[in-house]
Amino acid sequence: MSFVERHDLWSDAQAASAREAEKTIGERGLELVRFAFADQHGLVRSKSIIAGEAAAAMVAGVKMVSSILLKDTSNRTAWPVFSKGGGFANQDFEGAPDLVLIADPTTFRVLPWAGNTGWVLCDAYFPDGRPVPFDTRGILRRALASLAEKGLDYVSGLEVEFYVFRLESQRTALAESGWPGEPPDVSLFNTGYQLLADQRFDQLEPALQILRREVLAMGMPLRSVEVEFGPSQCEFVFDVGTGIDSADTMILFRNAAKQIMRRHGLHASFMCRPKIPNVMSSGWHLHQSLRERTSGTNAFTCATAAEDIESAGNYLSPTGCRFLAGLLANAQAATVFATPTINGYRRYRPNSLAPDRATWGIDNRAAMLRVTGGRGETDTHIENRIGEPAANPYLYMASQIFAGLDGLARGLDPGPRSNSPYEATAPKLPSTLTDALAALRDSACMQECFGREFVDYYVRIKEAELARFNAEVTEWEQREYFDLF
Repeated sequence: MSFVERHDLWSDAQAASAREAEKTIGERGLELVRFAFADQHGLVRSKSIIAGEAAAAMVAGVKMVSSILLKDTSNRTAWPVFSKGGGFANQDFEGAPDLVLIADPTTFRVLPWAGNTGWVLCDAYFPDGRPVPFDTRGILRRALASLAEKGLDYVSGLEVEFYVFRLESQRTALAESGWPGEPPDVSLFNTGYQLLADQRFDQLEPALQILRREVLAMGMPLRSVEVEFGPSQCEFVFDVGTGIDSADTMILFRNAAKQIMRRHGLHASFMCRPKIPNVMSSGWHLHQSLRERTSGTNAFTCATAAEDIESAGNYLSPTGCRFLAGLLANAQAATVFATPTINGYRRYRPNSLAPDRATWGIDNRAAMLRVTGGRGETDTHIENRIGEPAANPYLYMASQIFAGLDGLARGLDPGPRSNSPYEATAPKLPSTLTDALAALRDSACMQECFGREFVDYYVRIKEAELARFNAEVTEWEQREYFDLF
């Protein structure tokens, strides 16, 4: 029996998709299939399998060294894996043994920019068939299963801002190959501060056209392409997906954008606030609602309006109100999953279209949670504006589901809406990665839902990132003190 059969890992739909993928590999004359895995940072790792071996690899699995899951954003391993228990009392990682990647055939794609190459997302298992607890795609599936037990599905849409630059130099000289290496030198396509200006869009369109066509060729649910406020900044908006679909879309899109742009002498960056003159921060706005599994109706749609116009009950169903309240109650602890980088906290500034406290409002872009809809409106949903485009989508969405479920379980009330969110008396969001990690540690809800083992693991990796940052002498320090003292 294969690994998939022995551990009963595929549904009937996945088995059917595997047969279809095998057929496509043959008919399209593919030469390679990339077995891709989204790591703890939402970065894609992959192993490329010769096409003739791909079908067998899907059911047998592909080996991956386990230390991949123990690395910070510089690719440094944050634990002494060759010591007893792998450095954190876990024999499954001691000595950096192999994990097994099992393809999810429903995610199979042919990459239009890479010659005769297929791509499929994978999940990570231990050799005995146990799911790896640090596989973030698996964590989101667990959150979705908790919703399903209540007869609900998660529906989400993506609104992703990012930068596209001309690549002037890839900085590949030997002396520039550091850990990490030097970032590339880039130049702009247009000047900034012209939101939705047609002329600015046309200046950027030659680059966006390349990306747009390839994204559509892969069957991704792209809805719109827009020029954003900053110089060379744009936004791609994707249609809603159910369950894990939108998270998978985000993983594929970011990976595709960087590869496609680089092949054309361009550079796509999902860094929140690049160090370029006149920059604007990039955000990732997550649109979300719940759907009744039996009827297929929007569980957030309000049937009857509340008497108080400031009440969430005037715009959301009781389910929607409690879910909203859960997002507010757990906003500080969930922040690290929406904004996982040191740089992302540069975005939280008053009157900057980014939230600085846990508030909700009606169609108000200053609030953390922007509610759109009203009585009888079938597209009623909650937009969370806290995220940065570098966030791991599986963790970001799982944190939203776990927080919302907490609101449902406790019957929480979100309180009145905020009409002036930057002036509201509401809990402040963490202003640094250090504060966000502290909020995560202190959260009983997140500890229970993600599991204490995962929280300890995640905090350790992010603290390794912070330690490297704190050891650096910044340009600010050099400018401030070198001549003064």
